[in-house]
Amino acid sequence: MSTPRQIIEIYVAILLSLLVLDTAWISLVAFKQFHAAIGGIMRPVPLLAPAVAFYLVYSAGLVKLAVASALRQQSMLAAAGNGALLGLVAYATFDLTNLSIIQGWTYAIAAIDIAWGAALSSTAAAVGYAVGARRK
Repeated sequence: MSTPRQIIEIYVAILLSLLVLDTAWISLVAFKQFHAAIGGIMRPVPLLAPAVAFYLVYSAGLVKLAVASALRQQSMLAAAGNGALLGLVAYATFDLTNLSIIQGWTYAIAAIDIAWGAALSSTAAAVGYAVGARRK
């Protein structure tokens, strides 16, 4: 079983992975797509507090729902798979809800964002697993 210190290290590794990868994704790809589709309802400057809250909560979810069981199984593949599944569910919840209620939200944006969420979450969970496994 992981110690509190190991859990914190895993959490920080996941959090940093999400921040670095998602910042690159949003700035290089997603912002242009979102702005083209729904620019009229986007904020000129994103609110920082909700974004920070998302990353803090989501990182904890990846630790608990993707990495913890994978460490017990000693399987990075399980961590990556669990992370991908969590990302698929979380991002599909967001995108499919938006598709149903926000005019201008497109099937293409939803599909791309859901795929990104699964890939991002899988990668971050694998990083978390690697940090946790090296400490055992």
